[in-house]
Amino acid sequence: MFPSRCSGIEHFILKVIDKLPDLEMVVNTRDWPQVDYRFGRKLPVFSFSKTSTYLDITYPAWTFWEGGPAIGLYPMGLGRWDLLRKSLRTASEKWPWEVKESKGFFRGSRTSAERDPLVYLSREDPDLVDAQYTKNQAWKSDADTLYAPPASEVPLEHHCQYKYLFNFRGVAASFRFKHLFLCRSLVFHSGDEWIEFFYPRMKPWVHYIPVRAEASKEEIRKLLEFAKENDNVALAIAERGYEFIRDHLRMKDVLCYWRKLLQSYAELLQYKPVKEAGVFEVRPRMSRLSLCLSRVTIGEKCPDTGNVRSRQLRLPDAWVADGSVAWDVFLGTA
Repeated sequence: MFPSRCSGIEHFILKVIDKLPDLEMVVNTRDWPQVDYRFGRKLPVFSFSKTSTYLDITYPAWTFWEGGPAIGLYPMGLGRWDLLRKSLRTASEKWPWEVKESKGFFRGSRTSAERDPLVYLSREDPDLVDAQYTKNQAWKSDADTLYAPPASEVPLEHHCQYKYLFNFRGVAASFRFKHLFLCRSLVFHSGDEWIEFFYPRMKPWVHYIPVRAEASKEEIRKLLEFAKENDNVALAIAERGYEFIRDHLRMKDVLCYWRKLLQSYAELLQYKPVKEAGVFEVRPRMSRLSLCLSRVTIGEKCPDTGNVRSRQLRLPDAWVADGSVAWDVFLGTA
């Protein structure tokens, strides 16, 4: 179940595995955490997101490497965080603060009713905010988009043309959260219940503007008007949010977190793990992007993504013999 989620997790574990002792762990790849402190056994389960009522251990989500919500624009998920960091940086340079449109912006499906007041506010005051619902896999009729035709999806890079970007939880914590900051726009973050591993280091009114999960249209309107009337304050918060994600959520930081997390966990084990019969070895695998690029010559574009093959790929003979393939080494972009 969820092969891309497993691949995204395996990528980081395999990167640090030589620095780890033998250990056993349970990794949850579902959206919902598993260990509610109010009932059941207190078990060490790793989950990407949780609320304060869960004891799960948070790990960096698979979406830093692969997977994520599959939509029309991103049928395989949002894609690699390191590549999106580059494309969003380029977009932020195209739309610096002084040329961004002074308007709130949101595009997403209706996975949570917390988003409704913003969408209603947009219909009342489209000059203040542009917030519309898109389709998702569960969409059946316009009733699922508050009785309006579903809007077109918008690439993350195009969000950067707006000063004020809204983030809401979905089924669990929203994967878009970290991406929005790289636009160098001011992020309005709704609710504080759901977290990922890095959320506790980010502070309201320092890195983003907090929005109550139950906020009304008028509350949201007042927050937007405050930002518009205090442009220097809004810019300062936007810059601090951008700098935090830029400096502390690099791929090497994610890898470092995985290593320290698993090393700390291993120190707490009170038994020596034993390899069970029937388990199989997980080896590095080629990403979909690399697989596509491996079929074109150096300097040519991958027709699926537009990425350019930048250098030769060499596979260890043993991997070629048994059908395994190497990590993604194609770094060029169109």
